[in-house]
Amino acid sequence: MTDERLKQQLEFVLEIDKEKNIFRQTHLSGHGRNENDAEHAWHMAIMAYLLREYSNEEIDIARVMLMCLIHDIVEIDAGDTYAYDADGLKTQKAREDAAKERIFSLLPEDQKQELVRIFDEFEAFQTPEAKFARAMDNLQPLLLNDSNDGGDWKEHEVNAEKVYGRQRKTKRGSEKLFEVTDQILKENIAKGNLHKRAGR
Repeated sequence: MTDERLKQQLEFVLEIDKEKNIFRQTHLSGHGRNENDAEHAWHMAIMAYLLREYSNEEIDIARVMLMCLIHDIVEIDAGDTYAYDADGLKTQKAREDAAKERIFSLLPEDQKQELVRIFDEFEAFQTPEAKFARAMDNLQPLLLNDSNDGGDWKEHEVNAEKVYGRQRKTKRGSEKLFEVTDQILKENIAKGNLHKRAGR
């Protein structure tokens, strides 16, 4: 293949296939196996398109969907960091920064810069698009966990205080979807799937 640009693009395409091998703590609905990163990203992107009317602000939905699709690519190198893993969260940024540089550098420079900007925008959590994409990142595993009777919360002994701490960020992207989140969490507390505080 003589076209260097195309060669780089196809190399990146094959590299990100590895995202299918990164398994998350969240289980598929119906008490299925652990979900992988690629499934999570795909699900988020579809959700963003379907639920875009509930964004607090006007958004560029194509940008949001791309943000959803690439936000966990760095985990090919960095691994999945569970949302409630205090030790893992301490080293997450350093691991993901190194991964971001290696993986996106496979692309032609202009596309590398474009995707790095979108990735960094998601992480900065300032634009309407980033806020709505983050709402999807919060809501998607919540829906799966709810469908599985809170199995992942139980397995990791996560309490409602911690879950609310993460889920409150959803409100910055969508007040309406946070109302749904709040209702789901209250129902799971009432069912005993989620304890209000540690040790209870």
